[in-house]
Amino acid sequence: MKRLLLSGLLLVIAHSANATSIYAGQARAAAVCSQCHGIRTPSAEAPFPPLAGRDADYLQSALKQYRDKTRKSDIMNAIAGSLTDADIANVAAYYARLKP
Repeated sequence: MKRLLLSGLLLVIAHSANATSIYAGQARAAAVCSQCHGIRTPSAEAPFPPLAGRDADYLQSALKQYRDKTRKSDIMNAIAGSLTDADIANVAAYYARLKP
């Protein structure tokens, strides 16, 4: 019985932690990414790709490469340079959950 209760509690905690990261990703995306990439679609006059529905692993990899300057873009290198690993994971999780 105790083991079942503990398992249930861990599941609730894990789900809450995941939900929190989505909300943190939403806030970070609104503050940093949405000016160019939009939320579901890019800004009207911007030539930047929409990120909604993209694979989370791909987004994390790309953002880390921009942050580490192994992928070149003056704009993205500067923006991603301010992101922590947690920020990157949160933003990637948020955009991956959106429907394009």
